[in-house]
Amino acid sequence: MMTREENELMCRVAPGTPMGQMLREYWAPALRSQALEADGAPVRVRMLGENYIAFRASDGRVGFFDEGCPHRCTSLALARNEDNALTCIFHGWKIDVSGKVVEVPSEPPERRAEFATKVRVRHYPVREAGDTIWVYLGQRETPPKFYNFEFNLLPSNQLDVYRAVMHCNWVQGLEAVLDSAHIGLMHRSWLRNFNRGNETMANNSPIFEVVAKPYGFCEGALRDLWDGTSYARIREVVMPYYSFIPTDPGDPNFMICAIPIDDEWTAQWYYFYDLKQPLKGDCLVGHSGDKNNFCSSMGSIDNMWKQDRKAMKEGHWTGITSILQFEDFVAEESMGAIVDRSREYLGSSDSIIIRARRMLLQAVREYQRSGIPPFGLLDEVDYTKVRALGIRFKNDISWKQIDTLNPPTWVE
Repeated sequence: MMTREENELMCRVAPGTPMGQMLREYWAPALRSQALEADGAPVRVRMLGENYIAFRASDGRVGFFDEGCPHRCTSLALARNEDNALTCIFHGWKIDVSGKVVEVPSEPPERRAEFATKVRVRHYPVREAGDTIWVYLGQRETPPKFYNFEFNLLPSNQLDVYRAVMHCNWVQGLEAVLDSAHIGLMHRSWLRNFNRGNETMANNSPIFEVVAKPYGFCEGALRDLWDGTSYARIREVVMPYYSFIPTDPGDPNFMICAIPIDDEWTAQWYYFYDLKQPLKGDCLVGHSGDKNNFCSSMGSIDNMWKQDRKAMKEGHWTGITSILQFEDFVAEESMGAIVDRSREYLGSSDSIIIRARRMLLQAVREYQRSGIPPFGLLDEVDYTKVRALGIRFKNDISWKQIDTLNPPTWVE
């Protein structure tokens, strides 16, 4: 059981908070690439309790600044986007895509050039990869090495990226993704529809084993099956955000991350990708239609997230019938904006949740003491080798012997 003080330390991410400062040291997805158009409207982005602006310049480069103009803090979401720069509509201050002030027409002509050189604009390093605009919000002059996740190296037709905005703290999003025990229970109706899980997920009390990694951990959620074989969900967790979800051989790969918008709102990102061939259509069928917020049609506590009690009486387990992922989101939001973890009663199925919480608390305390961020930033990690796998195998070996990049042919 966590104390309320520990819960606050883990959940609060605003500027100046220990967790917020630590999380800023990691590259994170800010918005989908398709959200930005060259010379189009700038897009407001809220992350870690602060407001930013992103825009695509005339030549395709991406700029990422604090939202307020450095002059009088008018929102640059209103700015003109042209000539590889944003021009504030209030006094015409112009900031190029690199964050340099190039025009200050409100100043006397003879001092404009000198004055402009003295203005500091808070702008941030960005990378565009995996159909995503990634940003580094930390204080280091040189950002950490960028994540060379497999999906960041693929063409767009082999990748499908979705973002959802949820009214809950980011740790609730992280923990729901790490929770393997709920899959065969809460998602039972969807698994039945997909002809999945009748055997492999019938055991709702998996045994968890963990292997520590420089970037987080590798988890095996193990279930014994009726025929003497086993089913392992081998998950890779790249702390603090990224969870690679096990899928069966031949199915698209899958990663989820929960990125804090602020203390009470979270952006949950879904990455589907096929390493060998183009994807066939949308990977999330039945969502709102807006990939920048695919849960906008989910509802809220005001209408109980559109839960269908009639469908429940007819056999649907949760009554959340629109899309499988909404079941997770509803569970997360229903806990409240920031759940009080001092009231929980945890069991053996929560061992991975407990581990992740301890890792986060240990990491943020160490960061407070030393200023050194943990989780792989100081290690030479090849993230192209991070891949999850769901697989059925014979009991004469350990799941730790299975190479997730090249599953052995004897695995059923």
